Amino acid sequence: MAAFGTVFTDEMILSRFENNGWTEPAVVPTQSISLHPGAHVLHYASTCFEGMKAFRHADDSVHIFRMEKNVARLQQSSELLTLPKVDGAMLSQMIVDIVRRYASDVPMPPGSMYIRPTHIGTEASIGKAAAPSLNSLLYVLLSPVGDYFAGGAKALRLLLDDNARCASHMGMVKSGGNYASALQPILKARAAVQADQVLFCPNGDVQETGAANFLLIDGNEIITKALDSSFLHGITRDSILTLARDRGMIVSERELTVEELLERAVKPGAEAALSGTAAVLTPVGTLIHAGKEYHVGGGKAGNTTATLRQALNDIQWGRAEDKFGWLTRV
Repeated sequence: MAAFGTVFTDEMILSRFENNGWTEPAVVPTQSISLHPGAHVLHYASTCFEGMKAFRHADDSVHIFRMEKNVARLQQSSELLTLPKVDGAMLSQMIVDIVRRYASDVPMPPGSMYIRPTHIGTEASIGKAAAPSLNSLLYVLLSPVGDYFAGGAKALRLLLDDNARCASHMGMVKSGGNYASALQPILKARAAVQADQVLFCPNGDVQETGAANFLLIDGNEIITKALDSSFLHGITRDSILTLARDRGMIVSERELTVEELLERAVKPGAEAALSGTAAVLTPVGTLIHAGKEYHVGGGKAGNTTATLRQALNDIQWGRAEDKFGWLTRV
């Protein structure tokens, strides 16, 4: 089976910002865009994107999960990167239109249609290192994906790193540069201690991994870093915390130090997990710090992690009531 995110639909939808306005969105062949080699995005990383999914229900209807939240975050990222202002209503309609066009390609559960809206600066000017791009391209790419856990939900190994994932004021921007800056630490961690990911903890402050938010589960309590500009405000994170509160769990959004994490993670019944669009909620079994390994939940996936992931999947797949209004039918 093809690797996650490597298969695309034949077409995508796009709009361009030029002459101080957005063009009428158009459906075009997926590989049809071209960029000037001096495009702002290629030199100064004026790029942001989103990741969301559409799901097929048992009655064959197709629903997009938390589209409004993703659109709002792309608007926020664009603003923080000083890209042209994104028209939220236009982008929402672009997403619905292209998903509707390829509704027959949305897989049955546990598969889904991954949706990737992307906004890039296209002005041809290599003299704008300290100025924004006045032109941009907004497009929505689709990728049918299978079960992220096809081989089973393996508990991950995380290396704790005392460096930051990215510049502290840029963490809440979903921008390609933030992911690129995390790649070298991740590859080094894989080679050195066979870690699956790096948990960035600048100055002992537990933040996030290279591509997901981090949650510590201690009995009936979930502990995760309070929202600030230093890390990504994950929509899956928000969804999981909402479900946890609805089930009567205590949700503590606060500072979490490496010392407290290692102390609580090894307690009987403790769990840790990563939240993100692709995997929803992935169990963490081992934390590696200062040459020592700390096993969480005996190094295996925990029940609360599995229960919360299933609760979210059930809403996405239409097997449970969408009482939070998270689904948009196309």
